[in-house]
Order: sequence, then structure tokens, then C-alpha cells
Amino acid sequence: MKKYSVSVNEKYCKACGICIGLCPKGVYQENYLGKALVEDADKCTGCRICELHCPDFCLQVGEK
Repeated sequence: MKKYSVSVNEKYCKACGICIGLCPKGVYQENYLGKALVEDADKCTGCRICELHCPDFCLQVGEK
């Protein structure tokens, strides 16, 4: 099974929660500011739903 790297640019994240709500595997959680935090990148299947729906373009999903 392929592995994926997931990153969040906190500078651009406005804490909308779209990625948290859309991720089918629960890769993201909220940090203390309500911004997206990668909780468990090993769960990522590479579907890129989060990346494609992020209005701030702060998420990156790629193959390891």
C-alpha cells in the first residue's frame, strides 16, 4: 500500500474545518487555535479530498 505525506501550512489556514470534516480517514484534528493539525498521516489514502476543497490552499498531500 502506498504511503502519503500530509502537511498543513498553518500560516495560511483560517481554521474553517473543511478538511477535518471531509477527510474519510480522520487524518486531521484541530489544534488549540482551531486550525488543522495532522494527527495521523499514516491513515492517509491519498484521495486529496482535503487538498482539493481547502479554500486557503494550505494543505499538501503527496506520495512518500
